[in-house]
Amino acid sequence: MSNLNGVIEEINRLRKEKNAVILAHNYQLPDVQDIADYVGDSLGLSQQAAKTEADIIVFCGVHFMAETASIISPDKKVLIPDHDAGCSLADTINLEKLKEWKEEHPEAVVVSYVNTSANVKSETDYCVTSSNAVQVVKAIPADKKILFLPDMFLGAYVKKVTGRDMEIWPGECHVHAGIKVKDIKAMKKEHPKADMIVHPECGCTTTYLYQSVENGNLPDDIKFLSTGGMIKHAIESEADEFIVATETGILHRMKKDNPDKTFIPANENAVCEYMKMITIEKVLKSLQEEVFEVKVPTGIAVKAKKSIDRMLEISPI
Repeated sequence: MSNLNGVIEEINRLRKEKNAVILAHNYQLPDVQDIADYVGDSLGLSQQAAKTEADIIVFCGVHFMAETASIISPDKKVLIPDHDAGCSLADTINLEKLKEWKEEHPEAVVVSYVNTSANVKSETDYCVTSSNAVQVVKAIPADKKILFLPDMFLGAYVKKVTGRDMEIWPGECHVHAGIKVKDIKAMKKEHPKADMIVHPECGCTTTYLYQSVENGNLPDDIKFLSTGGMIKHAIESEADEFIVATETGILHRMKKDNPDKTFIPANENAVCEYMKMITIEKVLKSLQEEVFEVKVPTGIAVKAKKSIDRMLEISPI
């Protein structure tokens, strides 16, 4: 414990000395979340990066998130404590694959989930989050074909809800894809009074959301929410018990914000090894040595920012 305290003290000293801010995603390790200035979802953290007057941003998340912060805040030094912290979903498509896909559909509009690389965003017309994807797609002219990438579960839902002519990239987050309908049903049977909150990337999502469209509504005790939406719902809901279908790291913040409520993972094995690569010791090293810098080249950043700006014009976060 004394060593941990020493690490925290040194982080705090360097944070002040170097005018640095630490941002942590909701899936990070508890120690990392606790040392952060802000904890949130990927886009929300990037917007915090834009607002801060800090010179250095230590982004505790995965690589595409740090890239997004760099795109939005090009004049600030953005660091990621572990340069190998990637994303299985973002890695399902790259610039070359996207260009080939666009060549097959030259008149189509490209809609990319925020969980994509800067290169992919630079060839994207509209960026979306899990909470505003339907709203953004509905705002695109109805006669336009849409290429939606990279999450096939979110894409299938958006296509079903909007009725749009959409091609969907067959990508998935390996952690969320592992949360199945059987997990949800088993947990719901065990905790019948619990609120069920599910991330749209989950493997169970397509089944439930298709049912919701067919039936016209969702059961009151099932909510499909982004990580930010989950945090807000847990605070505002009158329920005492929640089944949470997303990466288990979010439970730390939920319990911290709501000490009198109970939070149960839909699948306790839903752990992202990439998110867990960043430790508090690596945060300290990142501040000490100012590693590892994530800098998006200006040409790519300018093009990528247009897709984010178009989204924010339609759906301000």
